[in-house]
Amino acid sequence: MLLPLSKALLASVVIVSAVSVMSVEASAQQAIKNGGVLSGELRAMRSRDPKGKRINTFQLVTEPRKLPGPNGLCNLETGPETFQIVTSNDAEASRLKSFIGKQVSIKADEMSCAELAGQMSDAIISKWSLVTSH
Repeated sequence: MLLPLSKALLASVVIVSAVSVMSVEASAQQAIKNGGVLSGELRAMRSRDPKGKRINTFQLVTEPRKLPGPNGLCNLETGPETFQIVTSNDAEASRLKSFIGKQVSIKADEMSCAELAGQMSDAIISKWSLVTSH
């Protein structure tokens, strides 16, 4: 009688494992296209540029998303979930500062995987616009 219980237990462990793997794969399959909207918490980090100057760096933390084109999953199992927001001027940086620690939605017009040493995010959003704040 112990043997059937062991088989049942083993079967339920296999089922739970399969469901876990499928949920991870399903979240990674939610692809975002250029021009798509990412929502999540906006964080601020301090980093240094190649010349050693301190700069503010912004990061959006969201659910794992698959990137378009050749970038794919950024060599990650579930796709990137941290996106560095590149600001091109002081006005963009000051606009984001007021949303640090809050939920925001950003339209990501141009994305790529992080490739350089010192990048603290899985992926980079180089062209973007703030859509909404929650």
